[in-house]
Amino acid sequence: MIPGSGDFMMKLSQIWGFKGWNKMPEFLSPGWLFVITTITLGVGIGVLAQPQLVVRFMTVKSKKELNRAVLIGGIFILAMTGVIFVVGSLSNAWYFENYGGKNSLEAAGAIGKVIPHFINTAMPHWFGFIFLFALISAAMSTLSSQFHTMGTAVGKDIFETFGADKNKTTYWTKIGIVIVILFSVFLAYKFQKAPAIIARSTAIFFALCASVFLPAFIFGLFSKRVTKPAAIASMLIGFFVSLFWLLFCHFKEAKALGVAKALFGVNSILGHSKWAFVDAMVIALPLSTLTLIIVSILTKPDPNTIKKAFGPRG
Repeated sequence: MIPGSGDFMMKLSQIWGFKGWNKMPEFLSPGWLFVITTITLGVGIGVLAQPQLVVRFMTVKSKKELNRAVLIGGIFILAMTGVIFVVGSLSNAWYFENYGGKNSLEAAGAIGKVIPHFINTAMPHWFGFIFLFALISAAMSTLSSQFHTMGTAVGKDIFETFGADKNKTTYWTKIGIVIVILFSVFLAYKFQKAPAIIARSTAIFFALCASVFLPAFIFGLFSKRVTKPAAIASMLIGFFVSLFWLLFCHFKEAKALGVAKALFGVNSILGHSKWAFVDAMVIALPLSTLTLIIVSILTKPDPNTIKKAFGPRG
């Protein structure tokens, strides 16, 4: 079946609740649940808890710098998000007009090829070079932050925790960065032919960040009542609930990973239920938040930690 063809769109309509390129899928249909819970909520909320952004936030010296960044950040987010949604929507109109009534998916041949094909055919040739350089610079900045964050986690959080020499933290951090880079390259080759792998992996990463880190980040910033055991418990619940949902419940990941199939003989233990199309974050984030609140109530905060975090008047 050719992507974007009439038969393809008919199947998309029957299974996913597709109602046209200028409309949302049918309410609470599998397509609607995927778009809202994975693409919209997963990415929209998960962006608040990305480790590399939190690290940058922690390096800011004062509120003055934060207030100064609000204007630039607001314009940047509006421009980037707005451009993405507008171009994504209007690309179908351009393809319909210039490719004999075809939609973008049918003309490009695959989901991952739509935007590259659109840039190469609809834009001037010089724009492709500018876009490529901008993409590379953005990727280098993000990868640099990600690799350093993960390398620090390996050297500081893992090796030092298990008794490694603190004087060799930098060495283990470098080793951690190398391991992470090699693992990233492996994943890139492993899933290079998977459909829409960029969108799916981004949504998984963002949702996992939100489920694991966001409650501790938010409550840690605005509440002096949060305790260390509560933060740890919240992170563990967020991680393991997300892991369980991805391995056994969510239709895309559970089917691709094959664990549920190997153990229970089905792609998802939820079968054809609509819950199988609900993203892990929708389940894990409320549970991790609830865990943080309950454990904080049952435990007492450390006065020294409060003083260190909020100052002498904390």
